[in-house]
Amino acid sequence: MWWDPQGFYGRVPVPFMASRLRFAGLAAAALAWVVILASIALNPWFVFVRNAFSDLGGPHANYPWVYNYGLIGVAVLTFLFSAYLLSTSRNKVEAAGASYISVAAVFLALIGVFHEGTYPHVFVSLWFFVQFDLAIMAWSIGAAMAGDRAGWPLFLLGAAAPIPAALLRWPSAATLEAYGVAVIDVFVIAVTLRRPQQAVRTARPL
Repeated sequence: MWWDPQGFYGRVPVPFMASRLRFAGLAAAALAWVVILASIALNPWFVFVRNAFSDLGGPHANYPWVYNYGLIGVAVLTFLFSAYLLSTSRNKVEAAGASYISVAAVFLALIGVFHEGTYPHVFVSLWFFVQFDLAIMAWSIGAAMAGDRAGWPLFLLGAAAPIPAALLRWPSAATLEAYGVAVIDVFVIAVTLRRPQQAVRTARPL
């Protein structure tokens, strides 16, 4: 595999290409908000406290392809970020968390494919957030096991995030979605800023 040519054994420097993927998460976060804001600008009827972000990609939106194709682009960057986390994982639990992010990226791309008005849309939209929250908790547990002081605070972020999402009365789907995106952004920023640019992969038992 390009990210670990010597397998799971020994201390393997992360290749140059993989180290550049460290910032793919930040790029994904920035692009997501650019896509959302651009789509809102193209659809002046959109009201943040009344609509859902998915309305921007529905059949009645102006230029829905901006939102839908934009989400697919964000998904690609998210997948690349998961590849970086996998390449620098320090144990199997961290690797599992990184793998969950790659699955979340697939669901994100499917939101763009199955836009609002199609049958699978609600399912893929919900499971993107569920999958990413599971990824945050799994990766954070692995980080804590590796001695990373940010592990448990990030785990609490993932564990606590669904509580207000479930209990509060949100004025619109868009406000709830913005909250979910903000939680993901906090995780991505924290992980990107803490992880070394040239990380190494340590030996892992089978």
